[in-house]
Amino acid sequence: MKSLDQLKEEVIRCRKCPRLVAYREEIACKKRKAFRGWEYWGRPVPGFGDPHAELLILGLAPAAHGGNRTGRVFTGDRSGDFLYKALYVAGFANQPNSTRRDDGLKVKNVYIAAAVRCAPPANKPLPSELANCRPYFEEELRLLRPRAILALGSIAMRAYLGMLKERGEIESFSAFPFRHGVSYQMPGGLPRLFASYHPSQQNTFTGKLTEAMLVRVLRDIGKYVRAS
Repeated sequence: MKSLDQLKEEVIRCRKCPRLVAYREEIACKKRKAFRGWEYWGRPVPGFGDPHAELLILGLAPAAHGGNRTGRVFTGDRSGDFLYKALYVAGFANQPNSTRRDDGLKVKNVYIAAAVRCAPPANKPLPSELANCRPYFEEELRLLRPRAILALGSIAMRAYLGMLKERGEIESFSAFPFRHGVSYQMPGGLPRLFASYHPSQQNTFTGKLTEAMLVRVLRDIGKYVRAS
């Protein structure tokens, strides 16, 4: 079995999806004016976090000028600012911000990954692209063996449930409807599944997701993993 570090190197070298390869590299060349001085990462973004984590957080995909720029998941954009601030308040991180790979951020008992490892155009990955990335997530699950999974947003949750359905571990999605703050005891000794609205600007600027709401979910997860 490969290690997490070996898996990360495999992810970084991936070129399975021509559309995503072209888009991430185009963005890395054109850049955004505010980040003109940056050398963009422009490659798939591997998972990040504690190799002994009991909680795995699953997002959708790196942002074009966030993770695709910095090379770390949920880093360098407002969604990441919101998530890591909540992780800090809930006791999972040593600092409330995440700006670049060498900023000193450390997380405890949490590992963060994405259903798709490359920034997709319009933040909308194709089903084939989700399928191409699925083996990386499956390998992370085998290596980490988390007690809990937090899906950020309905698309990330459906990606996870789709994997379970394909493997015959659940029969359908209908028993696990997406709602913020919901949690499900999954069959067969699978990790408990928690769900939250995604910390997108659309959700956080409108108040659909507040810091208190996300911190509450994270603290509930913390209580669950300590009790189990």
